[in-house]
Amino acid sequence: MRAEPISPERLANRVAELVTAHVSDPWTRVAIDGAPGSGTAELAAAVGGELVAIGRPVLRISAGDFLRPRSLRLEYGREDPDVFYTEWLDVKGLRREVFEPLEPGGSGRVLPTLWDAERDRASRADYVELPPGGVLILEGPLLLGQGLPFDVEIHLWLSRAALARRTPEAMAWTLPAYARYEAEADPARTASLTARMDDPRHPALLFF
Repeated sequence: MRAEPISPERLANRVAELVTAHVSDPWTRVAIDGAPGSGTAELAAAVGGELVAIGRPVLRISAGDFLRPRSLRLEYGREDPDVFYTEWLDVKGLRREVFEPLEPGGSGRVLPTLWDAERDRASRADYVELPPGGVLILEGPLLLGQGLPFDVEIHLWLSRAALARRTPEAMAWTLPAYARYEAEADPARTASLTARMDDPRHPALLFF
C-alpha cells in the first residue's frame, strides 16, 4: 500500500474530476463511504460545491436519513454489531426512493430523507427532482457491498486506532461491525478512490 499526501481541497477536486470523467446516462450516482469521524459529510459538501460550480446539478443525501425504524434496528438488542452492520441501513428504502428513480427511463424524482431516526418516525419529506445530467451523492457508513448501483465509489479509510479514537464511547460497541465490513466488503480496495483520513486536515490517497 502506498500513501500520497493530498490537501482536503485537492481531494474534493480529485473526486469531482472522477465524477465528471464518468459517463453516465442520465444521472451519476456517487458513494462517499466512511465511518463517523472520517469526514464523509464534509467531503460530500465540498465535492458538491465543485460540481455545482461547473454547472452540474447535485443532490446530497445522508445514509443517516435512511435508517430502519428503531423497533427493527434494536429487535435483537441495543448493542449488536452484526445487526448494526446488516440491518440498520434501509437498503430497500434507498433502492425504492433514491436509486430506482435514477435508473435509465426513471422519473428523477427522489426522496431526500425517509426516516427521522431521532424521533423514530417517517420524515415526511417532499420529493425533489434531480435533472438529467445531475449527480446524486450519498454519504455515510457501510455503503459498499450492499448491492446499491453506484457509478463512483469513494472510501474514507481510518486506521483502527483512529476509528476507535473518533468513535463516541456510547457507540464503541459498533467497532466490530467496521472490522467485519473491512474484512468482508474490502471497501479500501474496491472503491474508485480511497483516502486515509486519520487526520482530516492532512488526508492521503491510498494505492494498493
